[in-house]
Amino acid sequence: MTHPRLAGHQATALRLLRAAGILPIVTVDSVDQSMAVVEALQEGGLHSIELTLRTPAALPALSALKRAFPELVIGAGTVLNPDQLQAAIQAGSDFIVTPGATPSMVRTLAAADLPVVCGAATPSELLVLMEHGFRVAKLFPAAAVGGIGMLKALHGPLSELMFCPTGGISEADAADYLAQPNVACIGGSWMVPRNWLQSGEFGKVRESAAKARAISDRFRT
Repeated sequence: MTHPRLAGHQATALRLLRAAGILPIVTVDSVDQSMAVVEALQEGGLHSIELTLRTPAALPALSALKRAFPELVIGAGTVLNPDQLQAAIQAGSDFIVTPGATPSMVRTLAAADLPVVCGAATPSELLVLMEHGFRVAKLFPAAAVGGIGMLKALHGPLSELMFCPTGGISEADAADYLAQPNVACIGGSWMVPRNWLQSGEFGKVRESAAKARAISDRFRT
């Protein structure tokens, strides 16, 4: 059964993804590091991020970033269970991103009171999401499950779905992904690799973000 608020949340998710164009997937080791990387990304022209819940610093960083950069759009990523979902909401996340979901988690995400971009890797998983009312999905891991070929194959039978493919995408093929009619946004970490963050090379982050912004601007409507 479709949750009554889901259609509105899905429309918001699609708007946020289209506005982002390219969504940096950020994993941080400290709040200070998160501040520095977001400052560099914004200087490069990227104002939306997916902050993964893969480190103990993630939730404190999410809260701190929302206070320091109120205009920043933050999606909490790698949300795997209801406890993480609630923690991300309480920390101030603007939307939720998952790599996939169990049947019970799909129901929980459908009822969540904020936009959700739920991950899937197969047509069957996508049909389950559509059955619950989702119309925006994260194709993950995109390159490993067929990349652009997979997106082209899905467009015919699942034409109602829009995607944010993530996983294995680089600056070299970002434009090819964005050119697909069923792609609203792409996610990638090539502009925020952990070694740059850990060594404080935020100038490289800024330069890579500016290149990503230039690519995404070609496909904004």
